[in-house]
Amino acid sequence: MQIQVHCDKHIKNDVRLEEWVKTTVGSTLDLFEEDLTRVDVFLSDENGGKSGPNDKRCKIEARPNNHQPLIVTNNADSVEEAIDGAGVKMHNALEHLFGKLRSKPSAKLAVEGFEEKEPKESADDLLEEEFLEKEKELDKIS
Repeated sequence: MQIQVHCDKHIKNDVRLEEWVKTTVGSTLDLFEEDLTRVDVFLSDENGGKSGPNDKRCKIEARPNNHQPLIVTNNADSVEEAIDGAGVKMHNALEHLFGKLRSKPSAKLAVEGFEEKEPKESADDLLEEEFLEKEKELDKIS
């Protein structure tokens, strides 16, 4: 699973932050590592340089194999809290997606236990049978 980190101009993107984000998000989503091709993490400061409540935003976009991307967003007072919250939300979203997919019975399972029944006779078969019975009765009479 490839994890990419993107920051806006108000959040300093250094190697330490990038490694921490990759480690944190990677460990939160490691259960789905085989099912994801890429995860993009977008960090932003909604108020720019000013401080304020819930002004740090983390948006995570996960790309599951053969599915549309999933996107979650979390706002918090700090970048760390925003990342942790978004990671939990993404974990839950992926668990929901893959849980639904895994709970659907596959075609193979649907066939197991299926006992083949004799096919119902068609109308032509019934008419032919009736015709033959009448023919036998006529032969007995004559």
